[in-house]
Amino acid sequence: MLTVINPANGRVIAELPDDTAESVAAACAGARAAQPRWAAEVLAARLEVIRRFRGELVREAERLAAVLTSEVGKPIRQSRNEINGLLGRIDFFLAESERTLAPREVFDQDGMRETITHEPLGVVANISAWNYPYFVGANVFVPALITGNAVLYKPSEYATLTGLEIGKLLHLSGVPQDAFQVIVGAGAVGAALVDQPVDGVFFTGSYGTGARIAKAVGPRMVKLQLELGGKDPTYVCEDVDVPSAAASLADGAMYNTGQSCCSVERIYVHAAIHDAFVEAFVREVRGFTISDPTDEAAYIGPLTRAQQVDVLERQVTDAVSKGAKLLHGGQRLAGPGNWFAPTVLTQVDHTMALMREESFGPIIGIQKVGSDAEAVELMNDTEYGLTAGVYTREEARARRILARVNAGSVYWNCCDRVSPRLPWSGVKSSGIGLTLSTYGIETFTRPKAWHLRS
Repeated sequence: MLTVINPANGRVIAELPDDTAESVAAACAGARAAQPRWAAEVLAARLEVIRRFRGELVREAERLAAVLTSEVGKPIRQSRNEINGLLGRIDFFLAESERTLAPREVFDQDGMRETITHEPLGVVANISAWNYPYFVGANVFVPALITGNAVLYKPSEYATLTGLEIGKLLHLSGVPQDAFQVIVGAGAVGAALVDQPVDGVFFTGSYGTGARIAKAVGPRMVKLQLELGGKDPTYVCEDVDVPSAAASLADGAMYNTGQSCCSVERIYVHAAIHDAFVEAFVREVRGFTISDPTDEAAYIGPLTRAQQVDVLERQVTDAVSKGAKLLHGGQRLAGPGNWFAPTVLTQVDHTMALMREESFGPIIGIQKVGSDAEAVELMNDTEYGLTAGVYTREEARARRILARVNAGSVYWNCCDRVSPRLPWSGVKSSGIGLTLSTYGIETFTRPKAWHLRS
């Protein structure tokens, strides 16, 4: 049985029968049988199904937000924001899929024509994440279904109820039962899914798990896509408006209780404004409301995973023992549930785990730098490469700096932002492959090359 626990108070919400290796194999066989029929539907019909799914999300938004908050601890307003934000991503896929998937003639001369078409991969395994289950999941299953694939969707064990709700709404909207199946369980069930003879594996989660999946899938020569972690840096130049930069970055570091792949996890501030920036940043953090996530005023909620509280405690202890200065927070909060105080440390450096290992919580280290060159060197001193940002009044300066930073997404005067129009990808240990943009539609297809002589 899979036990679902409310991270705000430690109470059991539900107990669900989890899948077995045998039931996962049966689901894969069912998906294999259903996929050709689903792919045979004209594209317009598949798009209409997804359009109906969008309508169901709108109709059920308040109930779905409450379910999400109950199992992951996301403050209720932020749960609503996630569901409402998904609508724009769906709109993008609905608007761009027909053009992206249209056959393209690339040559026609002397009776020889060359054409490219797109065919679905087949059966896709989608192992998703708990921190943004609607965003992260839909980045995969929406374009996968539109392009004619069947999907075996395993939500994180920390967001299983939300995953089951997604399945219900997709089926209600017209996706055949076997063409989209929700797989329930923790790591062992995910491993059983990866072992199935699928045509693509799409995973979002930690580097460690991603590396194990890559080792298992690699010899089979199927499509593999891994969206992994980050240690996302931002550099604040000396010419910024300090209060506005501090407010933006405090939100970028602490929104969703810091549990975002692209949360700001390291801040480097030019020495000329360092002290003023730190003062403004701490003032912002002190203003964040810590409350039960069902409270409309809540901004900081509990951590979804109890073990992450221990990770944050170790990072604080390590940093302080090596000379960091703790300015705010730094400890778990009393009472039931997985609560950790928003935490700010200065006088940090790269000998500290806080500045090198993913935190995934409401904690930030702020380091003083003397130049753009020093900032770039520190920003690149990481095994990750998901996002990076620069705050400055000068676009040209930001472009010069960001061109030298190894990251899949870069930001000028903004942070913690994802757009459906842009590819979402990482370098180094942040993963391989991409979602979103028109490339994120094509990634669920195989291009077929047609040589046609008349």
